[in-house]
Amino acid sequence: MAKIDDEIKTKFENDKHRFITNLIYTSNWVNSIANELFKSFGLSQEQFNILRILRGAKDWKTMNDIKSLMIHKTPNTTRLSDKLLHKELVERRRSESDRRIVYLKISEKGSQLLKEIDEYEENKKTFQFLENITDEEAAQFSELLDRLREKYP
Repeated sequence: MAKIDDEIKTKFENDKHRFITNLIYTSNWVNSIANELFKSFGLSQEQFNILRILRGAKDWKTMNDIKSLMIHKTPNTTRLSDKLLHKELVERRRSESDRRIVYLKISEKGSQLLKEIDEYEENKKTFQFLENITDEEAAQFSELLDRLREKYP
């Protein structure tokens, strides 16, 4: 992939303008790669995100907890969970004390699908572009991104 200046044929006002444009451009590029991967397993990126959260939880999680942990903050978590339930990738139950509270848990089938995705990603090198940076560079970049979000509410 070429430098961002060549990629979008633009001269930037300053390095910060170049940086933010590059960040957005690269984010979209990585998202498209991820979308293709998840699509090949019959999932959207958001559905994968819910499964990832539930795998890490090891137990029932409320819908509100799941919403708060989503990478892409979306108001349609209920619709997404309905699709996962239909595919038998999650289990759902309501609170006995408050019927408005809904719990989700990853099913065995959902856990197996995530395992397949993990193995596929490792074997196919879907994210092989990450080989272009060291672990140390990845950690530094992650810290810079965290700093970007520090002053934003």
